[in-house]
Amino acid sequence: MRTRFTVAIAAAAVTVMGAGAGVLLRVGAGHVAPPIASEPVSPPATGATEPAVSTSTPSAAISVVTRWHYTANGNFGQSGQYLPGSLGFNLADVSSVTQLNGLPTGVLGLVWLGYCGGADSTFHAKVAPFIGKSRTFGFYMMDEPDPSTCLQANLKAECDWIHRYMPGARTFALLENRGASNSPTFANSYMPGTSGLDLIGLDPYPVRSNLPSPDYAEIARYVQAAEAVGWPQSALVPVFQAFGGGNWRGGATWRLPTPGQEQQILALWASVLPAPLFDYAYSWGQQHGDQSLSASRDLQSIFAAHNE
Repeated sequence: MRTRFTVAIAAAAVTVMGAGAGVLLRVGAGHVAPPIASEPVSPPATGATEPAVSTSTPSAAISVVTRWHYTANGNFGQSGQYLPGSLGFNLADVSSVTQLNGLPTGVLGLVWLGYCGGADSTFHAKVAPFIGKSRTFGFYMMDEPDPSTCLQANLKAECDWIHRYMPGARTFALLENRGASNSPTFANSYMPGTSGLDLIGLDPYPVRSNLPSPDYAEIARYVQAAEAVGWPQSALVPVFQAFGGGNWRGGATWRLPTPGQEQQILALWASVLPAPLFDYAYSWGQQHGDQSLSASRDLQSIFAAHNE
């Protein structure tokens, strides 16, 4: 669902509330993530029965332990300033070394790659400039790739190259649900180990105009579906719905959550996935004429409190 572009949107003033602690966790696909600033290596030359799902509001006492907070699209203003930082988003959507080097202190970059041709010369040219850059958190390999066109072997070759020459950099992809929203599945998709991915994003978007009320139960169903094919919780990244409307392919009917709905989304994610390595608000920038986080002061206040 990503469209790459840059927009200049002034961040609204927000009231920061709440508190959160941060930890680094073991990531998936058999990789233990060492510190980000690991010494780089010189690269080669370029040439059973589903459990019941609760939709009730979880207890406010649930403690979410997440150090890194990410939001996609249009992160930089016309002068190159990092816009979502005022809301506590400390993991930036970057696509160049220039953007990475210009990040504020305490902010790391998740580098958008969007390439699935394998570890070939094109891939090397895209990734090599980030070797040795201590602010590189990792690489956003693909967004909802299709296994029939983005071969798992190609993706693994790319991830393996990154793990070899950039120890500590995480590899991430947002996976597409291969089933219905009320019966999600990640079978016949990318698997831990064979894909090379450290982290995968899950993106149930429960607030839709074609439903009488939000289908919050989708959140737990997506987590259960990912675990069912072998992804450990430590590899899962929650993707919070923070957009709505617009002219999406297929006539999708997502609606921008109200503040109450957003709080419910965050609470339900916390109840099923309380300690992800990072979380992901989709989306900061607007796409296809939709509404998004960058233009919603109400949602900005909620995420400022969540990210504090």
